[in-house]
Amino acid sequence: MYRGDDRLWGILDGGIKMPGIRDVIKFSKMHGLGNDFVVIDAINQSLALTTEQIRFIADRHFGVGCDQLLLVEPAQSVDADFRYRIFNADGGEVGQCGNGARCFGRFVHDHGLSDKSLIPVEVAGGIIQLSLEQNGEVTVDMGRPQFTPAAIPFVADSEQDRYTFEVEERIYELGAVSMGNPHAVLQVGSVADAPVAHLGPLIESHARFPERVNVGFMEVVDRRHIRLRVFERGAGETLACGTGACAAMVVGRRWGLLEDEVLVDLPGGSLWVRWSNEQSTVRMTGPATHVYEGKIEL
Repeated sequence: MYRGDDRLWGILDGGIKMPGIRDVIKFSKMHGLGNDFVVIDAINQSLALTTEQIRFIADRHFGVGCDQLLLVEPAQSVDADFRYRIFNADGGEVGQCGNGARCFGRFVHDHGLSDKSLIPVEVAGGIIQLSLEQNGEVTVDMGRPQFTPAAIPFVADSEQDRYTFEVEERIYELGAVSMGNPHAVLQVGSVADAPVAHLGPLIESHARFPERVNVGFMEVVDRRHIRLRVFERGAGETLACGTGACAAMVVGRRWGLLEDEVLVDLPGGSLWVRWSNEQSTVRMTGPATHVYEGKIEL
């Protein structure tokens, strides 16, 4: 049962090796509210993926298909149980992914790599804590949001709650924050009518964001409820973005629009985000869903 360009098959095929192809990689397909991932155990498998191979795996026509590829690696820090690496569909490595973090926690538990309910995990920006809830959901302590322009990074003379931002000779107001990766948040009257496909890529690649940026379009329903669409750097609009949900909540709270616990509705489903003040960490709770196990030859 071959698929695509004959390099991908289901796990039931027994790992039949094709001539001239060397490496067979086991993976899990997972998603968090439709934000989908290929998760690979790089502890019990030896691999060194190239950018081209990551792009192939992420390709929805010829590979497995995913928004991001997640690697489970041995921790380099004594304070963590695992190292968590994230690669966008374009092959670029990024520092954080909230939906991916929940799937990471579910993966290491379900694959017998950890029997803990509280798992410290090393990411590019430090250590995050994953809590496995009894109902199957996962809570991620995302750490403290960073608002200084240099930490995002964002080109600005000084830190502000709101920035004016020019795109195509129009002026917009936005909030900028790092949740381990850079985010810009715009408030809109309705996410259904938001110009995500047009404005998203223009802000994503704007010169004021030297490492590009994830762009959130936030509709405030009430003080405990927002709707959100996110154009992710390197992936385009996705059904859900966990760090984007956290970024929108903290920006909205900084603007005086939101309480300290907010339901965030995304196209793929809903997350709860909690944040009290700038001395506290952001906590996000939501589902992590296993889809299937597979093997791919590279």
